[in-house]
Amino acid sequence: MRYILLLRGINVGGKNKVSMNDLKASLEDLGYQNVVTYINSGNVIFDTDDGLTTVKENIVIMLGCFPFTIKHVVLTKDEYLDEVSGLPEWWHQPLARKDVLFYTDDVDPEYIKERISHMPLHDEIVHFGKKAIFWGKYSEKEFLRTSYHKLLMKEKFYPLVTIRNGRTFDTLGRMLG
Repeated sequence: MRYILLLRGINVGGKNKVSMNDLKASLEDLGYQNVVTYINSGNVIFDTDDGLTTVKENIVIMLGCFPFTIKHVVLTKDEYLDEVSGLPEWWHQPLARKDVLFYTDDVDPEYIKERISHMPLHDEIVHFGKKAIFWGKYSEKEFLRTSYHKLLMKEKFYPLVTIRNGRTFDTLGRMLG
């Protein structure tokens, strides 16, 4: 089965450095095959016959070797591509910004949906997927007034999601497809 691993908060501003080559080697040491990384922000695709529960357990143990905590998301190829196929029409329109907030296993997606659904949307649009939230911003000029900018980062769940921009999300979907 094919999986994708998304790490949160690595290689940002020179902090929490994780070499993609070392990460790839660590996954290969677990017996995973066809390991491919994409950019330096912790996107890894791999194959294994292990089930999702075993993969998640192995990833937790592997990431425990780092001197800092790494929140992460593990999805099957089908879970990821299900999100791709369920995208709303606005996702395919030219927006100023598009981001995807993936739920880690440390959050309650229903709580997050409830919190975000009460935020006033200013020049932005939101779609709740099964494994992530898709957030579009219409205008760069208005970005500083959006709930994405003003409210989201203040939420207690914010450190427990991992975010990819729309371009990265789309590229990873093509790599999995």
